[in-house]
Amino acid sequence: MSVFYLTYTPDDVDGNTHLETGDKVSFYVETNKHTGAVSARNIQLVKKKQMRCQGVVCATKEAFGFIERADMVKEIFFHYSEFKGDLEALQAGDDVEFTIKDRNGKEVATEVKLLPQGTVIFEDISPELYEGTVVKIIPKVPTKNQNDPLPGRISTRIGFSDKELPFGEKDTKSKVTLLEGDHIQFNISTDRRDKLERATNIDIHPDTFKFTKETREMGVIAAIRDGFGFIKCVDRDARMFFHFSEVLEESQLHISDEVEFTVVPDMLSAQRNHAVRIKKLPKGTVCFNTQSEQRFVGVIEKDIEAPNKNISPTKAKEKEPEEGVIAYEDCGVKLTVPYYAKDLDGGHPKVGDKVDFTINEVKRTGLQSAVSIRLLNRNASNAKRLHGFVATLKDNFGFIETANHDQEIFFHYSEMCGDLDSLELGDTVEYTLSKGKGNKVSAEKVTKVAAVNGIGEDVSTAVMTGRVTRPLRSVDPSQTEYQGLIETSEEGGNKGPTYPFGIMGMSNKSDCLQKGELVKFQVCTITQTGQKMACNVVPQRRALVECVKDQFGFITYEVGESKKLFFHVKEVQDGLELQTGDEVEFSVVLNQRTGKCSACNVRRVSEGPKLVATPRPDRLVNRLKSITLDDASAPRLVIIRQPRGPDNSKGFNSERKIRQPGVID
Repeated sequence: MSVFYLTYTPDDVDGNTHLETGDKVSFYVETNKHTGAVSARNIQLVKKKQMRCQGVVCATKEAFGFIERADMVKEIFFHYSEFKGDLEALQAGDDVEFTIKDRNGKEVATEVKLLPQGTVIFEDISPELYEGTVVKIIPKVPTKNQNDPLPGRISTRIGFSDKELPFGEKDTKSKVTLLEGDHIQFNISTDRRDKLERATNIDIHPDTFKFTKETREMGVIAAIRDGFGFIKCVDRDARMFFHFSEVLEESQLHISDEVEFTVVPDMLSAQRNHAVRIKKLPKGTVCFNTQSEQRFVGVIEKDIEAPNKNISPTKAKEKEPEEGVIAYEDCGVKLTVPYYAKDLDGGHPKVGDKVDFTINEVKRTGLQSAVSIRLLNRNASNAKRLHGFVATLKDNFGFIETANHDQEIFFHYSEMCGDLDSLELGDTVEYTLSKGKGNKVSAEKVTKVAAVNGIGEDVSTAVMTGRVTRPLRSVDPSQTEYQGLIETSEEGGNKGPTYPFGIMGMSNKSDCLQKGELVKFQVCTITQTGQKMACNVVPQRRALVECVKDQFGFITYEVGESKKLFFHVKEVQDGLELQTGDEVEFSVVLNQRTGKCSACNVRRVSEGPKLVATPRPDRLVNRLKSITLDDASAPRLVIIRQPRGPDNSKGFNSERKIRQPGVID
């Protein structure tokens, strides 16, 4: 089919009709006799070109959608088959243009095409910012009969006249709950199609809480999750739920931030409340308690046990805090007030001790307690100080051997006054006895002091030999007695006298004497009691080295349930390299914190038998003799790069000899 273009002039159009591109016309063809040019004349309009409309896709269904028209307040249907473009990319909110056609008596959009975003404009927004009051809010749960897309109402004064403007859900800047009476600021939007005005870009005015009748509460952010959190309230026991969308001024909240908020019932569950309209406050604004400025002086009437720092944080939270009582006078009236361990400044006071403190009152409940408690004077009956010796050191606690060397006293590291890291086994300490729950005796206010004579002055010169029949309780915690026992033997194999010993009787305080071990010792007399005890106890141990690794090894020696004893090569005296089978002497050390034993001060007594290289077995020799290199199917090695040493040499100084197949050097 051929296409021809004909020229025409306005004089060739019948009836002064204005023609536009795309109009359908009828005409006659005229040929100029002089020039031969062909033109159109007597042109008549047959059908005007269909106008293209614009709009925004407002809904998309499975096979069709709807467009909100830009020329009138009306929606128009379109089928996806009429969309000219990538249907997968089409979504609600896209600007489009289309042609309107009549099908079965209904208008439909055809030839739908995408337009650049922002082409279609429905409304004009005022640059001025207005202020007003919310007189009707949008219900959180829509009613069945609610068809109004703009259910909210704002009262404002523009010029000299009062005006009420509608607004919808999309007209608020944030999702913060609006309440009736809110003082707000907004812009006015005017619809180009029907000139309807509404409020938009609505934002809560900072001073709105002066106009509303709501009750504002305060609290601290206690927990934050993904999109929501919980507030610890000043005036409520329960933590209050909140959603991030309810935070004013778009401020980022963190745990322990102080906030102000309004409590409203949950629309879905009337029994539950949640916090809305949350405003961040400056640090120091929120206070859960009030504290007296005056300091009072009182006496401990009921004391509390020192907290166990070895308990897990979870169990500590589950356990109810123990309560003590302080008696004091105020304006001549005798009063008592409770106190808790967390409010002590310094040591733990005992019954009869004099203290000063301030009184704290919880706003929510009115309950009072003593805080910032400082010890002024100890009760004289509590001041008796005793001497002892460090016998055991664990992770968070230890035991002290008494001055008579016959018992051990528990102490917690929290009661240690001074540098805990410098404390070692056998150190002399000073302490005070205290009774806790169940009348259990423990040491408190433990202080390291200058060393005193730890064992009796009357020490015999004779060195005796014996066998350990009972270790110290630090070695065997299952036994009830603290002291260990050493049994001697007389001529003829008869049993001799038995001597007790403690940590101070050990020549090496770290040595771990096991039941059944042979020892050498001397006998001394305890000055205070006259009891004879073993002192300067030295174990007599010999065993064979089982194996030696890179930096450590094992000795064939039974300690507890283990059949072998670990040692580090640094513990070997004279820097000798031990070999398997060497006979050694050593000391056994118990790690008080882990409960594991190891050897130290390892000294070689005699060398073990030298290892002799065993000859190759006959089956391997026969196999090497049978190897041949003539097998064509055998894998071949190809050198693709020669080795090089660190100095860029070839890596081999001596020439390699060519080996004959089947011949063993």
